[in-house]
Amino acid sequence: LYTRRTGTKVNFSFGASGNLEKQIEAGAPVDVFASAGEKEMDELQSQALIEPGTRAEFAGNALVLVVPTGSRLKLDSFAQLAGRQVKRIAMGNPKTVPAGFYARQALRNLHLWPKLESRLIFSEDVRQALDYVMRGEVDAGIVYATDVEIAGGKVRQVAEAPDGTYGPILYPIAAIKGCAHPKAAKQFIKLVLSSEGESVLARYGFQAVKTQ
Repeated sequence: LYTRRTGTKVNFSFGASGNLEKQIEAGAPVDVFASAGEKEMDELQSQALIEPGTRAEFAGNALVLVVPTGSRLKLDSFAQLAGRQVKRIAMGNPKTVPAGFYARQALRNLHLWPKLESRLIFSEDVRQALDYVMRGEVDAGIVYATDVEIAGGKVRQVAEAPDGTYGPILYPIAAIKGCAHPKAAKQFIKLVLSSEGESVLARYGFQAVKTQ
């Protein structure tokens, strides 16, 4: 959409937010950073690596429990993960993946972390956790609500993490300090934050940011 409007090509680099943060800290030639977690953006901001006045939350999300579509497990809550029938649970690595950080937060607040820690399979990003569930390599996975939208019917959402046990999950975006294309970076962010950008994100299951 941005390229059609401006003629400027946008090159995306996808990955776990923590890994992308480290790349920016190491001097990667990045114009705009969109993170799945605020912690990573906070780190960059504390080091004066983002352009002042450009940071904003552009989308929200929810944390959900999914199982393979053909699963015979009768799960309808996070609490039921403690049952003996659940052997392997996929989630992002809490140290580098925001979805994993929120998942650990929820499990701890639900007093499930000590019971489940030995059964958890950590992934390098949330998409990998989703892939484990899609291929039936785990019994369940903790991912974002938006991930269910892209699974092509190969996973089934069985529960949403209770309100107040995690989050809120907000996605910040900002221009990087000293980037090569500051004007284009700000234009791109403006489009993402616009009502048109919001409607595009909504089509893919993202929640609007109420404070915007």
